[in-house]
Amino acid sequence: MTDAGVPRAGEVEAVPEADAAEIVEELAEETERHPGSTPRLLIALDIDGTVLLEDETLSPGVVEAVEHARRAGHEVMLATGRSWASTRGVVRVLEIEPDYVVCSNGTVILKKIEGDEVRYEQVHTETFDATEVVTLLREHLPDAKYMVELEDGSRLYTEELDDWNLLGARRVAFEELTREPVCRVVVVSPDHAEGDFVDLVAQVGLNEVSYAIGWTAWLDIAPPGIDKSTALEMVRDWLGFDPHDVLVIGDGRNDVGMFAWALENGGRAIAMAQGPQEVLDAAGEITSSVHEGGVAAILRAL
Repeated sequence: MTDAGVPRAGEVEAVPEADAAEIVEELAEETERHPGSTPRLLIALDIDGTVLLEDETLSPGVVEAVEHARRAGHEVMLATGRSWASTRGVVRVLEIEPDYVVCSNGTVILKKIEGDEVRYEQVHTETFDATEVVTLLREHLPDAKYMVELEDGSRLYTEELDDWNLLGARRVAFEELTREPVCRVVVVSPDHAEGDFVDLVAQVGLNEVSYAIGWTAWLDIAPPGIDKSTALEMVRDWLGFDPHDVLVIGDGRNDVGMFAWALENGGRAIAMAQGPQEVLDAAGEITSSVHEGGVAAILRAL
């Protein structure tokens, strides 16, 4: 057979490994500048179990993947059950400066304020009178530890717990917890398992508040009808994103509301593989676990 009927296939040039790595990076940057048909997205990431492991270390590849998404033009923000005091460090570690941050399961929204240095201030806060629900819970959990977050971001707690960031928080008697409206209530009972809290919620009928049960014996209570989705809808509107141009990733029961919000509007809701079954069922997609870099896999594919 002669070469006459064979089309030219081009040429291959061998280059040193260091030069090859540089070329790959340039191609990646070019792809990010011209992302094709992918619209600009509002991306909301949960923190614990999503970008952070149990020991507070980062999920593999997440910082680089967040930067990839940002360079492609997407807005990457956090939507967490943590207070701002426990969130600001994660913002720095991820090397992002989002326009808004949603904290305390949607009861607090912070906005970036430009100046000599970037800082954030609260622009929206939801509160409620937690006296009745806290009193009810104490009847069933007399040995539990309680913490509340007030409208100004300060926190009050009854007993110390190793897992809590209590910087700036104040220890008070139980009766002082709800003397003024609160953004949220956190109840921790180390002697009870997750299933015990599920049963307790059914028993006492917490139907006048929003609540989420953590992967440990941790009950997080917010004002009625408030969760991450209510705050994210405000942020979406303020930033001018179309309802279907949202992508949310989480792993816990407190993420179910934002999953439903994203899916109802044609967006994407992605659960981490290690989440409870009810969380996986609520999502539209499942990525790999936090230990396996599930967030990085999603963001790199954008």
